[in-house]
Amino acid sequence: MKVSTGWLAEYISLEGVTAEELADKITAAGIEIDGVERRNKGISGIVTGYVKSKEKHPDADKLNVCIVDAGQGEDLQIVCGAKNVEAGQKVPVALVGAKLPGLDIKKAKLRGVLSQGMICSAKELGLNDKLLPKELQEGILVLPEDMEVGLDISEVLGLNDEVLEFDLTPNRSDCLSMIGAAYEVSAILAREVNLPNPEADLVEAGGSAVASISVSIKNEEHCGHYAVRYISGVKPGPSPLWIQNRLMAAGVRPINNIVDITNYVMLEYGQPLHAFDADRLEGGVLSVRQAREGEVLTTLDGQERKLEPQMLVIADGAKAVALAGVMGGLNSEVTGATVNLVLESARFDGGTVRKTSRQLGLRSEASLRFEKEVDPQVVLPALNRAATLIARYAGGTVLEGIVQAGSDAAEEKILSLSLNKLNRYLGTELSLLEVKTLFGRLHFKCGDAASDTLEVQVPTRRGDISYDVDLIEEIARLYGYDKIPTTLIEGVTTPGALTASQNIRRELRRLLAHGGYQEVLGYSFIQPEQSKLFPALSGGELAVKLAMPMSEERSVLRTSLLPQLLDIASYNTNRRQSDLALFEIGNVFFTDEEQLTRQPRELPVMGLLLSGTRVAKQWNAAAEPVDFFDLKGALETVVAHLGLHERIVYEGDAPEGYHPGRSASIYLQGTEGRLQIGTLGQIHPELQRKLDLVDTYVAEILLQPLYDMAASRLQYKDLPRFPGMERDIAVVVDASVPAGDLLNTIRQNGGSLLQSVQVFDVYSGGKLDSGKKSIAISLLYRHNDHTLTDDEVSEVHEQVLASLGQTFGAELRK
Repeated sequence: MKVSTGWLAEYISLEGVTAEELADKITAAGIEIDGVERRNKGISGIVTGYVKSKEKHPDADKLNVCIVDAGQGEDLQIVCGAKNVEAGQKVPVALVGAKLPGLDIKKAKLRGVLSQGMICSAKELGLNDKLLPKELQEGILVLPEDMEVGLDISEVLGLNDEVLEFDLTPNRSDCLSMIGAAYEVSAILAREVNLPNPEADLVEAGGSAVASISVSIKNEEHCGHYAVRYISGVKPGPSPLWIQNRLMAAGVRPINNIVDITNYVMLEYGQPLHAFDADRLEGGVLSVRQAREGEVLTTLDGQERKLEPQMLVIADGAKAVALAGVMGGLNSEVTGATVNLVLESARFDGGTVRKTSRQLGLRSEASLRFEKEVDPQVVLPALNRAATLIARYAGGTVLEGIVQAGSDAAEEKILSLSLNKLNRYLGTELSLLEVKTLFGRLHFKCGDAASDTLEVQVPTRRGDISYDVDLIEEIARLYGYDKIPTTLIEGVTTPGALTASQNIRRELRRLLAHGGYQEVLGYSFIQPEQSKLFPALSGGELAVKLAMPMSEERSVLRTSLLPQLLDIASYNTNRRQSDLALFEIGNVFFTDEEQLTRQPRELPVMGLLLSGTRVAKQWNAAAEPVDFFDLKGALETVVAHLGLHERIVYEGDAPEGYHPGRSASIYLQGTEGRLQIGTLGQIHPELQRKLDLVDTYVAEILLQPLYDMAASRLQYKDLPRFPGMERDIAVVVDASVPAGDLLNTIRQNGGSLLQSVQVFDVYSGGKLDSGKKSIAISLLYRHNDHTLTDDEVSEVHEQVLASLGQTFGAELRK
């Protein structure tokens, strides 16, 4: 909203306050001012002049020699090249020594003829010529014929004005009018407001309006009040220059006196108006109704618009003549031939106007105001104000009476405000008198406080105030935010920190990224078939179905991260990116209900994928494809970092979705037994062929058990001071015995001297019996306080061998 300080000063005294100071005060009170625009772009020495005569330049076809009276005591000779200059015109004249934007006026000779100044166009004066009437956009600026000669053009065109750009939030629609802005400035400056009195100025004559027009509302839900006045004998033409100046300051282009006055009053009161050519209305009736199926209306912008039944229109006896609250129709437009007017003022439902405006892609100053709800109590004052101005400046006669339907009745809100609550919220100690004074500046009526409570009457123009806290905000901004005392926050404060699980997730991401894995993010919604591919973590529970899925491909919540990882791998492989090391940390979802009635189970999970080669093909080395143990190694690094490597057990049991001979389940050994927490291995060959992938290995592991049992912090140990003693053994066991079971037994019986144990070879066939295999294991013994003797190690080592023989029937390989 552009607010002219010159126009604003008509309602409230701005004496002693500059535009910049006023902008600062308004901004400090809660409405941001985007900027202050000076309409004078740096002109001086320009006056109104009268062109007495015009003659062709003797030596130039496109130039004219004009004799101009500029009120300087003697006539001036000015050479002008404008096509529209004529004798008898009033024009702006730049005298010798005048300044224009980027130009100083001096005496000059043009093709040998002396020129004592310049006749100016609107653009040369720094005006936005796009806001001028079309006939004044080209050539020199022609002023009204009754303009006095010799006047300063800055006064004539209102160029001494300054314009404030109000950046309004949606709740402050009351300031979409000059009067609303005046109330706001009145409250800020604590000065009185002087408003126009249209009822006192209006003169009615020429019979009753009811005999010439009738109105009706078909649905009061969409229009609460509709009022018109009938004005006869109007003479369309240019509006007074002061009205044009104010419209241009507000960014509105003048058109003619009728339209300009409706726009002027809309800007003044915030109440949109519309004028119909009464002689083009069929049947002498206007009704507010919803559009008919297939109805078409050509609006004032010349566009033919197909209307929908939910749109609100104004119609005469035969057709729609306007889109209610948005734009008038071309079939009832006011033209130069218009004699009789029907002037409309109404209160349309904001939601209905908004829907119509959006559907048609048609926004206007009127729809902007209706969308935010206009003040119901200005419908009639705005109508009377416009009728008064039209009678005065367009020569019309206002017929007696307002023809209306609906009602302008609107109760002002009365809100209770506790003085104690106000001071408690603001941290102030305002007295009752101070609070009442501030409400008085806002023009909010309030009585004396009874039992610490004020009854405050809120005017209808302030539709944004509904609760007592809104009143507290009004007091705060008028009292001054900078005056409200600051206090330190009291109470126990807790420093911000990551939770244990957040810390672990962050560590895992860092660890895997440093290990060469790339993090990906898959969809949480997957296809129903994908939810059945890797069911190991579901525990027999079901996938959660979406009530309103985007598509069948995204219709259930994921029960595993692996389908999405495989989709990403397939996408990259199809684009010749087959060497992949991917991970994702996210949630999976399960429910035990066919029809969801309660919150599903949500589990944090980590997924890994390896595919392609470990080492790329080089000139001196063949490519090395990744295998099961590369993926297992990544998992072991993760669990070792969490201090859980001794609690993790891998068991080859071919989980569903995996290769039957290259996969395993992962268990966590806790105090209450073993818990399956994940799976790993190569994906099933059929699935691999379906996705057209090379050998691809995946793993999925539940994170919550790791969160619960992970070491709270890493434990660092001193480097060993004494040498260790290494013993290697090769034991023959049944082929079905897992190497991991052997290692667990060795750790249980190796005591405190056993520092590490590792498999370094597995052999079968050859001289070994059928169904047997040889596993070579390296054991490292070390004592922290002294160098071990051979006897000490032998004693423990014999105990380890005995336990292997007793548990697995293991024999030392010879």
